[in-house]
Amino acid sequence: MKYSIVVFPSSKVQEVANSYRKRYDPAYSLIPPYIRLKEAFELDESQLPHLVSHLELVANSTEAFTANFHRVSSFHPTNNVIYLAVQNKEPFEQLHAKIVEKVVQEKETYAFVPHLTIGRDLSNDELRDITGQLSMVKFDLTSDVDRFHLIYELEDGIWSVYQTFLLKK
Repeated sequence: MKYSIVVFPSSKVQEVANSYRKRYDPAYSLIPPYIRLKEAFELDESQLPHLVSHLELVANSTEAFTANFHRVSSFHPTNNVIYLAVQNKEPFEQLHAKIVEKVVQEKETYAFVPHLTIGRDLSNDELRDITGQLSMVKFDLTSDVDRFHLIYELEDGIWSVYQTFLLKK
């Protein structure tokens, strides 16, 4: 089965993200806005207890923090994704490092950059136009991060929460 590990931001941040995702993200209906901590990976169900145990240890050793989203950026030319950039990347980077330390040893496709995707699979012209427009918009969004989620993909492509892990207060 395919799994991933994500943070869902506050409902206010999700509202802002979804106002763009409705138009620019074909995955809009498959999953709420998220910050991915571990890209999707295949895992045999027999390995799930080991993964859950590891994620519980990670959560219990990680302090809750606040995420700040401050601008729009893109991964162009690597791929045509636009996203809300995270201003304070360090807590996400530390959480990511703890998670992947003992989980799924395969190399990740891309370097870890904490972000909230608001558009993907755009043409080059669309990407230039949208990022040009959104670069003039001032974003000042915050979200308390006090949990992360192990999610799995259903047969219809929709992602569902398998388990939630609470961070230390």
